[in-house]
Amino acid sequence: MQAIDIERLIAENIPGAAVTVSGDDGRHFEALVVADAFEGMSRVQQHRLVYQALGGRVESEQIHALALKTYTPEGWARARDQQ
Repeated sequence: MQAIDIERLIAENIPGAAVTVSGDDGRHFEALVVADAFEGMSRVQQHRLVYQALGGRVESEQIHALALKTYTPEGWARARDQQ
């Protein structure tokens, strides 16, 4: 599985999400997902939504490791301002 495939799956299953995925070994990836859909969700709920979007590919180890950073658009704006 390639980073672009993961980006596509997340974007297709979380409408309006801005997604960036990196990783070049085909098994270990990092994803940044910014979505209105995360509004009112805990960080754990946000991550579960992303895993659901991937349709079991983490559990089946098509994706061995996925480091997630998830934000609402407002949370992402705050995080960028703090950098």
